Amino acid sequence: MAVYLTAEEAARRLGVSRQTLYAYVSRGLLQAHAAMDPRQSRYLSDEVERLGAQRRRGRRPKEVAKSTLDWGAPALESAITLIRRGRLYYRGQDAVHLAATATLEETAALFWGCGVEIAFPPVPLAALPGYDGLLPHFAESPPAEALPALLLAGVADEATASWRPVDGRFLENCGGLLRLLFAASLRTRPSAAPLHRQLAAAWGLDDAGADLVRMALVLCADHELNASSFTARCIASTGASLRAAVVGGLCALSGNRHGATTTRNEHFWAGLTEREPVAAQLERRLAAGEKIPGFGHPLYPNGDVRAKALLARVLPEFPAAAELLRAAEGLTGQAPTIDTALVVLRRHLALPEGSAFTLFALGRAVGWIAQAMEQRETEHLIRPRAIYTGVQPDETGGGAGGGGRAGEG
Repeated sequence: MAVYLTAEEAARRLGVSRQTLYAYVSRGLLQAHAAMDPRQSRYLSDEVERLGAQRRRGRRPKEVAKSTLDWGAPALESAITLIRRGRLYYRGQDAVHLAATATLEETAALFWGCGVEIAFPPVPLAALPGYDGLLPHFAESPPAEALPALLLAGVADEATASWRPVDGRFLENCGGLLRLLFAASLRTRPSAAPLHRQLAAAWGLDDAGADLVRMALVLCADHELNASSFTARCIASTGASLRAAVVGGLCALSGNRHGATTTRNEHFWAGLTEREPVAAQLERRLAAGEKIPGFGHPLYPNGDVRAKALLARVLPEFPAAAELLRAAEGLTGQAPTIDTALVVLRRHLALPEGSAFTLFALGRAVGWIAQAMEQRETEHLIRPRAIYTGVQPDETGGGAGGGGRAGEG
């Protein structure tokens, strides 16, 4: 007969907090079962014991480090984003529900803890010396290269880059910085127009297309301690400017294991042909050892909710993409992630190459700013310790000239 435990009992048996227990569930390490009370869950005793045994076997230092850094247990306190039981929340609000109607400005104000009119004053950030002169040099550059350079050039004035207290909080010209980033993505001057409308106008989209862009930006706004957000927090913890934190986030996002997964997905898709059924092509490429990028997310065992929300709006009008995703999911058993959804959106709207990454970066900048602000307010330096695995030193005092001989114990 199956024996079930409450969340409190399961956490106690594992020796972890309930928050860590929920993180195990989010990563698919433990399954939550329905209880009589729909607000609670229960856990099979055998599964809890099995997970506990696995954790005890992996407590060697190197294993501890790996389990902490690679989709591990929560490492920092934060009140910004929660991923629990396959759902995503921004400041306690369901992110998918929010993305149905909210603008990126409204989402930013929610994250930054201020009104929209405070975060985005009517006067836009003026282009500063260096920005205009640098624009022609990055006219054809990919966004991963252009955005950090243009952001640095456009915010060269220390008065703009400094932190200042507002209502007891550290607040920078966050809206101005975000407007400058949007301008840099379009190689234009900053504007006070709604952010998603700026993109829609530059890309020649109608109202329906503009609304899809708005939704994508909000869905990308934050995702807890991903690599780029953690980078932004580390930079902010040193006392560096918010501009520096956002530039660091951009650089981390450019890696092909993070935001540039969209680029890998584009290349994979471009290699498909219309002369053969897509399922057969995918099967052959998988058999050859290739992987389909942008499928399967450790935090969403039942599928990335951000991708589901965006694709639900796009796929009915894009049957070719629907066929490809069905075939990929059938062969891999994994659902598409937000990276793939952004590529589908880019192709559906016929946006310029690299726009999937641009949407990811522009939306996520809101979260980098929030993460940096929160970290700065703690006044704590993020400084973890390393587990040394190199050559061990001679600690007997024997070293060079000390009389010790090589090889002595």
